[in-house]
Amino acid sequence: MAVHAFAPTLRPLALAGMLLPAVVVTGAHAQGAVLPDVSVTAKGYAADDLETPAATLSLDREALLDRGANNPGEALRSQPGLAVAGDSAQGQNPAIRGLKKESVVLLVDGIRFNSAQPAGAIASFMSLGLAERIEVVKGPASVLYGSGALGGAINVRLPQARFEPGSRFDVAASWDSASSGVRATGLGNFAGENHALMLGASIASIDDYRSPDGKVNRTGYESDSFIAQYRFRLDAANQFRVSAQRHTDEDVWYPGSTRGHINPNISRATVYSPKQERTLVEAGYTRTGSGETPLNLDVRVYRQEMKRQIFSRAYNVAGAEIGDIAQTRVVFRTDGLDARADWLAHPQHLLSFGLNAWRMVAAPERLLRSAPPHVPTSPMARNDPFTDGRIEALGFYLQDDMRFGALNVLAGVRHDEVKGTARSVAHPVPGQPRRTANLSHSNGMWSGALAAIYELSPLVRPYVNLSRGVRAGEMRERFEASPRGDGFFYAGNPQIKPETATQFELGLKGASESLEYALSVYRTRIDDYITGLDISGTPAAGPACGPQAAACKQTINLGEARLTGAEAHVRWQFRSGQWLNASYSRVRGENRDLDEPLFQMPADELGLGWEGRVAPQWTADVTLRLVRKQDRVATMFARGTENATDGFATADLGATWRQGKHRVRLAVRNLADRKYHEHLTEGLSGEEIQAPGRSFFVGYNTSF
Repeated sequence: MAVHAFAPTLRPLALAGMLLPAVVVTGAHAQGAVLPDVSVTAKGYAADDLETPAATLSLDREALLDRGANNPGEALRSQPGLAVAGDSAQGQNPAIRGLKKESVVLLVDGIRFNSAQPAGAIASFMSLGLAERIEVVKGPASVLYGSGALGGAINVRLPQARFEPGSRFDVAASWDSASSGVRATGLGNFAGENHALMLGASIASIDDYRSPDGKVNRTGYESDSFIAQYRFRLDAANQFRVSAQRHTDEDVWYPGSTRGHINPNISRATVYSPKQERTLVEAGYTRTGSGETPLNLDVRVYRQEMKRQIFSRAYNVAGAEIGDIAQTRVVFRTDGLDARADWLAHPQHLLSFGLNAWRMVAAPERLLRSAPPHVPTSPMARNDPFTDGRIEALGFYLQDDMRFGALNVLAGVRHDEVKGTARSVAHPVPGQPRRTANLSHSNGMWSGALAAIYELSPLVRPYVNLSRGVRAGEMRERFEASPRGDGFFYAGNPQIKPETATQFELGLKGASESLEYALSVYRTRIDDYITGLDISGTPAAGPACGPQAAACKQTINLGEARLTGAEAHVRWQFRSGQWLNASYSRVRGENRDLDEPLFQMPADELGLGWEGRVAPQWTADVTLRLVRKQDRVATMFARGTENATDGFATADLGATWRQGKHRVRLAVRNLADRKYHEHLTEGLSGEEIQAPGRSFFVGYNTSF
């Protein structure tokens, strides 16, 4: 790996997806060590967070193991600036600064997840048990990651094959009492001088979890993941790699999707997925530069398939199951090419440039129970929501990382061309010909960023960031024209305009051996905000939804939405090996068109904690989470579907034992068995599923 003399520091550089050196380890603070927090996601190559003029967050493997999280949403809950929007135990989607899954780009090893996701969490299509690190960029990140990164980007980094002679194995296992959930992970690395092979597997068996009110039905599921990578080192500068990933979930239900139905003989319907699967194959080439003006290059081609079975189970007015009223089977197939480079053109200028091209295709096959739908013997009839859907994207970017003494300036610009098309979409009136006209739409979009950070001292580094993000409509928003399991008919909009977000952020960060902190305030304006509006019973519902006008939603562009917020975190070593920490998040969203709060904004949150050494091989920690009541809800826009959420407080206790390479984690979560749910939990107003109650957790990991 090249080391560039990029004044005023020497820093190893790497592209997303390249092998990186080990970075921060959880527990280092408790043991009195402070290591620089290095991220590849914020700038596209390894960079010190303290030299990055943006709000970032990283969780390393030990932190992920300590949390026992099954997906990124669970792992990032309670972190400053982040929230979780969930409709099940498995369907936990991270939200960044009030913007949810459609406005956040999720990546695994730098490759974006592509899928239309009406229920569940796209973030759950991978096993967190295999992850080495999660990196988050908060705020528009479209310069590097293109369409969709209005709220930011989340990159889950999996293990890479390493040229470490011999064999190395890592294993981990855990259990929690709330769900009787068992998780196990194994990873092996086998290497010679110029060959390296990495193999990994992870399984999880999760039962229905228990809340303070008792068992929450249909929150269990089964998962398994496999990853593999082979690297061949041609010489010191050139490497080739081949990677493969597969993840499978089975018997996943989404209780938060439960809704009433337009048919008076059906009391409710719930979406579930008997099986879903993601597969990825990737081939890549890496060149590491040398000399006075080194050029690093990384090129990859990949195919990713996300297969889903999305069924809707109905119940009659007596509460008895009457079977499925809808069954959808779909494969979202993405072929992509990424080419990225960074070049030290001058001791004060590190240039990054590249292109990203991808094409996603899908043709959902949907069966709907014919009239009368409440009769179990009614046959299923084919009615695909759209045929031959396709989204194609091509983006080019240029970024300059400039150094002028203690001043670091980061400037970038990007252009994306995104085109969506379909051969046909379903007509809202049964029996009418499918719509084939005006189903193609292209958008050219510019994004950019200009940011600077100045080191007054290691502990005082103010920064300013002005950035613009873009998002074109995704496949479901463009072409969905059919009933869904929540009882609404959805009318897509093939001509939907892209939305843009412009954010201005001021921040301050710093670190020493005994103190580290970061704080920021921001204001974001979103133009042409894309959302689904409930138009049930209005004059517009008839043309859009036909006979389903009484329960109808349509994809629209709002004129303008605004977000303002503040977030902070601080860690202070008040005695040797003893740390106090605190975090705070606050965001306000405004629907400027309707002059009311923006739909589903996270509640204010304060976190307090302590961690420290309590015995030669033991550390302990306490975490207190204080969440304020959220009564700033949308009324006109939501039409009564968003209710206020009570505030709550939870406490977690933990202890960790280390002996050589062996590590045992013991914890008690939700110590007081507090009944609560997050404000962004999906579900009928007042009937949202409750969070898990008191739970005991045991985890073990080692390497040899």
